[in-house]
Amino acid sequence: MNLFRSMDIQSEPKKENTGNQSPSEHVKCIIIGSGPAGYTAAIYAARANLKPVLYKGIQPGGQLTTTTEVENFPGYTEGVSGPKMMEDLEKQAERFGTEVRWGIVTDVDFSKRPFIVIADDERTLESDSVIIATGATARYLGLESEEKFKGSGVSACATCDGFFYRGKDVAVVGGGDSACEEALYLAGMCRKVYMIVRKDHLRASSILQKRVSETPNIEILFERNTKELRGDKVLEEAVLVKRMGQPDESEEVIKIEGFFLAIGHIPNSDIFKKYLETDDIGYIKTTPGTTKTKIPGIFACGDVQDKVYRQAVTAAGSGCQAAIDAERYLSRQL
Repeated sequence: MNLFRSMDIQSEPKKENTGNQSPSEHVKCIIIGSGPAGYTAAIYAARANLKPVLYKGIQPGGQLTTTTEVENFPGYTEGVSGPKMMEDLEKQAERFGTEVRWGIVTDVDFSKRPFIVIADDERTLESDSVIIATGATARYLGLESEEKFKGSGVSACATCDGFFYRGKDVAVVGGGDSACEEALYLAGMCRKVYMIVRKDHLRASSILQKRVSETPNIEILFERNTKELRGDKVLEEAVLVKRMGQPDESEEVIKIEGFFLAIGHIPNSDIFKKYLETDDIGYIKTTPGTTKTKIPGIFACGDVQDKVYRQAVTAAGSGCQAAIDAERYLSRQL
């Protein structure tokens, strides 16, 4: 997931769209985003002689830069830290000729060709093709203690990090399909899985509710909110509150070593919505089996268009697809 000006820089005054200014340069391919999808797209695009320019965004490397250890990406037999893996991908992209730039894409104009991309509110570029790899941002509760334990107990991806909590007690926050799926996944390796559910019922599909209720090491804690996470250097316990804000509010403490958020993701797609189709959450729609959007020459890959898998390896695969789609599109324009 990469964060871009499209959604979270609210405190700065927004400058006027500079798309009518004379472009400072013209390129064949611009890649917006620097996670596994963006860097893989850059590797393939550079090898196809597209001379891609890649803008890193606010969170260079995306969500993996907040992960301490990655053990499920092919090729790293001993595992690798998220930041190190992103550093390796960046070097590989640069090796083949990608121009990697620090900067934030703040606006676009896809209504005409060449496409207009504006970086840092002031630099205007023309591009014959655009690959969007801006990722998605996991929703967190917003607790100060949550920030403290990110990477040392707090995670937004059970598939990514559940392995590190084998035989331990963990908690999953959420009551929808994703939360139930995460809890069931963790139940296969953890000693105990608590589900912390704000409401008095699950919102998940009936089949998932049934599976959760029939799994002996899953305990559902209804009508609970997380007040605080505690621990020394790593997470040790969570303080939960029942009937928060009510006169009979009560607290309870559960001993856990892992705390998994499953309350959704926010695709970083705001600045593209004027031109591209998105679903009701904001994921960019692509032609099934491809990375093509409704505008020829604009491609989307990684978590900004994938709400199902959201894995580094699937993001990298779709980045490969996007570069191949872009190369084939450009070859037909000659």
